Amino acid sequence: MSPKRELLRADDGPRSPMQFRMTYTGIRVKDIEDSLRFYTEILGMQVVEPLQPTPPTEGQVVTLRSPGSAQVLELNWYAAGSRFGNPYSNGEELDHLSFECDDLAGAVRELELRGVEVTVRPKEIGAEAGWNEAFVKDPNGIWIELLQTRRNPAD
Repeated sequence: MSPKRELLRADDGPRSPMQFRMTYTGIRVKDIEDSLRFYTEILGMQVVEPLQPTPPTEGQVVTLRSPGSAQVLELNWYAAGSRFGNPYSNGEELDHLSFECDDLAGAVRELELRGVEVTVRPKEIGAEAGWNEAFVKDPNGIWIELLQTRRNPAD
């Protein structure tokens, strides 16, 4: 196997005390209905989780997947005035990347020690809806969602 291929294998390499697994990509859209039609009717994606309101973020979300793909795309729309809904401008459609981790609180503490900016702390938003997530920013200002791994349906 080539050295480059070795780097691409998910099961290789040193393990960090914070093991993150990328789960999906979320993009911000201007019009959720138009975007949903585009991705389903034109690009052939299928709805994985239906369009629903997200009261903690004052928006709406729908999750899509292409047939035969494990990748998931989350379309996010936010109302004017939402903490998450900055004025929309082309080139800023990437809303966030999402990573799952086993110990959310521990991961946030470790990231803070490493100088990472925490923008939303665990359970700061959505706790009443059962969300257990946090957001940090990468060096470019891209929001990274950290999700607590669900160990069983009761988690």
